[in-house]
Amino acid sequence: MQNEIYIEKNFTSSFNPSTGEELGKFEITLEDELNRVITNARIAQTEWANLSVEERANKLKPVASYIADNSETLAQAISNENGKVLVDALATEVFPSALAVNYYCKNAKRFLKKKRIKSGNWLLSYKRSYLRKIPCGVVAVISPWNYPFGIPFHDIITALLSGNAVILKTANQSLLIGEALVKTFKIAELPEGLFTLVNMRGSEFGKIIFEQGIDKVFFTGSVSVGKELLKNAAQSLTPVSLELGGNDAMIVCEDADLDRAVNGAVWAAFQNSGQSCGGVERIYVQENVYEEFVTKLTEKTASLKLNSAINQEIEIGCMTTKDQRIIVEEHIADAVEKGAEVFRTQPESQLPVSHLSPAILTNVNHTMLAMSEETFGPTVGVMKFKNIDEAIKLANDSTYGLTGSVWSRNRKKAKKIAEQINAGAVLINDHLMSHGLAETPWGGFKDSGGSRSHGEFSFNSMTQTQVIVDDLLSFTKKELWWHPFSKKLFDGLKGILEFQFSTSIEKKVTGLTAFLKIVMRVFKK
Repeated sequence: MQNEIYIEKNFTSSFNPSTGEELGKFEITLEDELNRVITNARIAQTEWANLSVEERANKLKPVASYIADNSETLAQAISNENGKVLVDALATEVFPSALAVNYYCKNAKRFLKKKRIKSGNWLLSYKRSYLRKIPCGVVAVISPWNYPFGIPFHDIITALLSGNAVILKTANQSLLIGEALVKTFKIAELPEGLFTLVNMRGSEFGKIIFEQGIDKVFFTGSVSVGKELLKNAAQSLTPVSLELGGNDAMIVCEDADLDRAVNGAVWAAFQNSGQSCGGVERIYVQENVYEEFVTKLTEKTASLKLNSAINQEIEIGCMTTKDQRIIVEEHIADAVEKGAEVFRTQPESQLPVSHLSPAILTNVNHTMLAMSEETFGPTVGVMKFKNIDEAIKLANDSTYGLTGSVWSRNRKKAKKIAEQINAGAVLINDHLMSHGLAETPWGGFKDSGGSRSHGEFSFNSMTQTQVIVDDLLSFTKKELWWHPFSKKLFDGLKGILEFQFSTSIEKKVTGLTAFLKIVMRVFKK
């Protein structure tokens, strides 16, 4: 049994998608309980927000040590419930989370500090302005099953450092990892109710949190669900941050190091069984190196270990859900029907039902689902191009725009190409891994959502910006433009505009004269 949702009375069960073993039963959060969770979160958030940024960071710093000390246990738990292999779990979820704690705790004070705004004009330079960041309040983090620890972790840590309370709703297939996250943050000794995990169906959870006035929602998942969330949020004008997936392109230039490009393609396309929103799904290769690239790609893919007696050596895990496996097979069948050729490392009959053999599709075009929609599985389409302009056009021919990559030994050329790709993150001679860089923004263009998280962008998303304007001349009785009005006032205000911006010397002189006639009115009652 793959990790499908099973409901028994007031419990849901989670299963190991590879073995079918039941991993645990989790009590369903009822509406009254969720209402209490939100109420308690508001109380805890007020207490937490009153701490200084340094105090919050000091409480959260031990989380990094906890992750390091329990890295193998966490990786195994992720592997058990998600189906990804141990190295993937450690390298793409556990490891980046520890780095994120270190980076965010060190930089939170800088990201959240008050910032003075430079005056825009000498005439109003006595108005001194500064910005301050205010926590949103109680935020909901709705996380997916493909990176059940790493994706929500960034939102949780930045939300807490920013002074918010967090209600986490994981995918129903990854409740065990949700509990692991709660245990991980327990080391910080947070106020009771500040960080809570709930177990509800997504539609019910979304309805209740909007009715209860949740302050912000952070969602990672499908385009269809993201649109539905926005629709529901519109009634209360609740802000929603969205990261909705991709159909990401890789451009391989004729001067690329083909061995590095192939190694990168295999990793970015097939790690986590291709269930990565920022993974490679489309590869465009310059025609004069196309045949060599495809040969190397098939050889490297064929060498991947789908089974091993040593768990740490397995390189391709299983699909997390049966539904996603069906989508992948449908996309492959559609491509074959439209003329694609398929290379697969092993016949499906030789694999467990929950596994899919990595598939390389050649002779592809953009009418195929695998090249136009998000497949979210261990498949990649490879297509040749003649010149760079064609490659850029092909890469941008998508409703998505999450990530992309350019592969060339000429990094100056590669950067020029990268700047023309319509995607939120474009890497040179690498792919996908920028999600693990806490300092870089994560998010995409078009149907990929448009929101940004990670780095300073996360702190901007987790707070509301307030401007304070301080008047240095508050000892005066009025501003120039306050009542009472008169022709003299009108002429004086017009005069200062003419003095500053007119090209006529005569108007500058007469304008300044008219302005000086009204200056002293600021001292009159």
